[in-house]
Amino acid sequence: MKLHTLKPAEGSTKAKKRVGRGQGSGHGGTSTRGHKGAKSRSGYKSKIGFEGGQMPLQRRVPKFGFKNINRVEYKGINLDTIQILIDKSKPKTITTQLLVENGLANKKDLIKILGRGELKSKINISAHGFSSKAKSIIEDLGGKIEIIEKKKEKVE
Repeated sequence: MKLHTLKPAEGSTKAKKRVGRGQGSGHGGTSTRGHKGAKSRSGYKSKIGFEGGQMPLQRRVPKFGFKNINRVEYKGINLDTIQILIDKSKPKTITTQLLVENGLANKKDLIKILGRGELKSKINISAHGFSSKAKSIIEDLGGKIEIIEKKKEKVE
């Protein structure tokens, strides 16, 4: 093997199209951009979703449903998750702050306790909402629930 016989493996390289390097290259003149029009010019940018004047997809497709602006979004936490938390750290009461510290919710979340799984120990829980099943399970075990008032945000 000599240096002058070295070449890359077959199929490993592609010939790069060198545009704007004169007529002899075959890609001179318009540099493969065609004649006239916005795309032939430098600095061309199209809007997101622009389809060359054709009715864009997001406008052609029929719309349905609606988003309720008054919807209250809750972060749901189930009883089985709370039982795991109780087994791990043995708290007397479960507050939203404790749930945030353990990574089960964010600071600004409204928390709702849901009834999936089973709860084995008596516990006092304070949250923004409770499902009826969760409420009955907690109270049957002798625990107490405390509903926290939701803070109304100012709409300006």
